[in-house]
Amino acid sequence: MNRFTGRRSFALLLPFVLGLLLSLPLLPNLAHAPVNSAFAVQPVTSIGTSATQVGTTRALLETLVVKGKAPKTGYSRSVFSHWRDPDRNGCDARNDILKRDLSNLEFKAGTSDCKVIRGVLNDPYSGMSMVFSLGASQIDIDHVVALSHAWQVGAFQWSDEKRLEFANDPMNLLAVSARLNRQKGDSDAASWLPPAKSFRCAYVSRQVVVKVKYGLWVTTAEKAKIQEVLDTCPNYRAPTN
Repeated sequence: MNRFTGRRSFALLLPFVLGLLLSLPLLPNLAHAPVNSAFAVQPVTSIGTSATQVGTTRALLETLVVKGKAPKTGYSRSVFSHWRDPDRNGCDARNDILKRDLSNLEFKAGTSDCKVIRGVLNDPYSGMSMVFSLGASQIDIDHVVALSHAWQVGAFQWSDEKRLEFANDPMNLLAVSARLNRQKGDSDAASWLPPAKSFRCAYVSRQVVVKVKYGLWVTTAEKAKIQEVLDTCPNYRAPTN
């Protein structure tokens, strides 16, 4: 077959080939095709953290740095400016917590329901009910992560503004028995836990949340004790407010 005849034959076949190609079903757009296969790649989850642990105190605890305490050098309670009004609602942090944690409240006249003078507390540390009366109270406002302890696990590096925020943060404040608050002092979980065992999971969870929020670290003994408490409530959800 000469060159002219070959070209003519190709020209005659071309419409037939194009028609055949156009009649075939279009291939799916693989970039947008639904994944429905046993061999599909699954999202990678964090190693060592199962789906049931996400959002739990136990999972949050694992994000904290573990190391020893720094010295107390330079610490004074006054470096944490507390009982301020950082949320600018007209009430200091102490009265905000009394209003949140007490029932049957009575307020000082002329304070726009701010200054609490009487109320009843279901004390989380002891499990007992006690009466608050301004000036003769058995109730304190506790820093769940104590100020002195915080200083030794990172707060010594903070600005005055960050220490003020920490000292007045509602997440780190609880109305509790004055006797037990003073018994606790500046102890961490390794040295002191609330006598009311039913509250211990909530207590260590607050400590973990506060430490994560402010970038504080835990000691080896502290982490071990928190883990021991959480063994009794492995799926305890870390508080968010």
